Amino acid sequence: MASSPTREAIIDRGAIEHNVRTLRAAAHTREFIAVVKANGYGHGAVTAAHGAIAGGATRLGVADVSEALELRSAGIAHPIVAWLHGPDTDFAPAIGANVELGLSTVDQLRRVAAQAGSAVPLVHLKFETGLGRGGSAPADWAAFMAEAARLERAGRLRVDGVFSHLSGTSHEEDLAQLARFRDAMGAAIDAGLRPRIRHLAATGAAIELPDTRLDAVRIGLGIYGLSPFDDRSSAALGLRPAMTLQAPVAAVRRVAAGQGASYGYTYRAERDTTFALVPLGYADGVPRHASNRGPVRIGGQRFRVAGRVAMDQFIVDVGDAPVRVGDRAVLFGDPLRGAPTATEWAEAADTINYEIVTRLGPRVTRTVV
Repeated sequence: MASSPTREAIIDRGAIEHNVRTLRAAAHTREFIAVVKANGYGHGAVTAAHGAIAGGATRLGVADVSEALELRSAGIAHPIVAWLHGPDTDFAPAIGANVELGLSTVDQLRRVAAQAGSAVPLVHLKFETGLGRGGSAPADWAAFMAEAARLERAGRLRVDGVFSHLSGTSHEEDLAQLARFRDAMGAAIDAGLRPRIRHLAATGAAIELPDTRLDAVRIGLGIYGLSPFDDRSSAALGLRPAMTLQAPVAAVRRVAAGQGASYGYTYRAERDTTFALVPLGYADGVPRHASNRGPVRIGGQRFRVAGRVAMDQFIVDVGDAPVRVGDRAVLFGDPLRGAPTATEWAEAADTINYEIVTRLGPRVTRTVV
């Protein structure tokens, strides 16, 4: 049977462990929630979870129940909280698997209590403090917390945490949200609730705004070694990128000056040169918007994508460099090892580094080291 090109994302689990340890030491909070949603930001949820736990994470965070159950199926017994639910979510499997649930409405509280059977599920109440997304709105706080307190007194659930999410617009906006969150916490206490864990800060605020750290930080991007800041690299934060995306050069072609590269000839060779073909494309998560701009390292030298990124492949103009079929083309990885970064690809595609790592397609093999 013929083999296919090796499209590979090398995942350094030790880097995730290092990043969690580094960020936990910086935040110095009682709890550290490592966010492994979206398949661990593309790194593999189970791999990311094991690395985070080894680094000292006290809880894992995911978006939905299915992600939490995937971790339980892999034998991970660590506390997990899941916070994004549709109107028809079946909470019973999560409750049976001891998954903590982030809840935003009275209806969700009642459905969790009704589906719990004899169990007493742990829940985290989410408050909307200005991001404009999920969470109980201030006008609904009184009814929301009163129902949570009633169900807790009846032994139907236990409110273990309260949380919200910052916009990251500016320090002033985030601190205004912190003030609204403190109002919500005060209202929760007035309602008779005594949550143990208050969490608000994600990576950026956990580093920049100590007042937002509270009892726990909820870190996603940083544990994968990526910076949330435009003016500071991962290395400047003491973090190590955990993913290296690479593929072997599939073909090398010597071409004459004027030869076009890929669809539409948006790139033409200015001189006699060599085109190297890399078998990664937008079906694998390489952004088409990075055409003619995305950086690639081959044989110790840096080049850029030449022409449009296609579905399965793209071209690199390597000039007169002695590139051969089988040479490793690295799109991004750890800059301390000479690789371009996910942030550089994000800049080339006019997006953010979060998207670059989470968008990898199923043809890309994850290899854990």
